[in-house]
Amino acid sequence: MTTDLAGFAYSIFQAQPFSKFLGAQLTSVGPDSAEIRLVNRPEIQQQHGFVHGGVLSYLADNALTFAGGLALGGDALTAEYKINYVRPAVGDLVIARAEATATTRRQAVCRCSVYVVSEQGEEHLVAVAQGTIVRAAGKQEV
Repeated sequence: MTTDLAGFAYSIFQAQPFSKFLGAQLTSVGPDSAEIRLVNRPEIQQQHGFVHGGVLSYLADNALTFAGGLALGGDALTAEYKINYVRPAVGDLVIARAEATATTRRQAVCRCSVYVVSEQGEEHLVAVAQGTIVRAAGKQEV
């Protein structure tokens, strides 16, 4: 992966108002992968004290799109995705890790695992997602 592409990914993330609003951080990128982290706090929880499913969905969607965009070499958008919640998200930190599993010239099929991290540092799977990522219309490779 070129340094330019990694820099491009970080600059795109920094330009996302919603990511800033939530306090999410793009913590790692690779040629076809991305990791986004978010500290758990009461404002992102639902009535039972779990991280809200919409927040988990945002993390999965964004991580999928970054992994797919990196695999495609430039700006990208989510064409579709599906998420399965597998257990309540209770922990100090939420981590979404995504990777492209199949890439063509126009699209990347990606998968994402979302974890919570306990006070003891143990990761627990809370959601799994899969999505199709496409090049943004009219956008060139970086």
